[in-house]
Amino acid sequence: MTGFLLRTVIIGLGIWLATYLVPGVSASSAGALIWAAIALGLINAFVRPVLVLLTLPFTILTLGLFLLLLNAGMLNLAGWFVDGFNVDGFWSAVFGAIIVSVVSGLCSRFIGPRGRYEVLVVRRGG
Repeated sequence: MTGFLLRTVIIGLGIWLATYLVPGVSASSAGALIWAAIALGLINAFVRPVLVLLTLPFTILTLGLFLLLLNAGMLNLAGWFVDGFNVDGFWSAVFGAIIVSVVSGLCSRFIGPRGRYEVLVVRRGG
């Protein structure tokens, strides 16, 4: 449960940053931002794996670039479900998805599989 909450906060941070950097991505309130993060987390957990599997040939043909469109679609879908969170247009969804993915990826590098902060210590012999 801690891992889910921490990842939701990370997704929320990415969406918050996208609302400030990308014209066309907007949240009317902090509550809408939280619900958008929860919705995007659930969509990425349940809908995205099925779509990745179904669109695997396109992903291979485009050398993975199709996943960017898939992420944009997931962000747009979250905007469709959550009142107060809007994604206007294709390019807003693409650039918003890039920002959410980068923030998510950078923050997730420090979180282990159980949702805890992890530090790797390397000791040199000598």
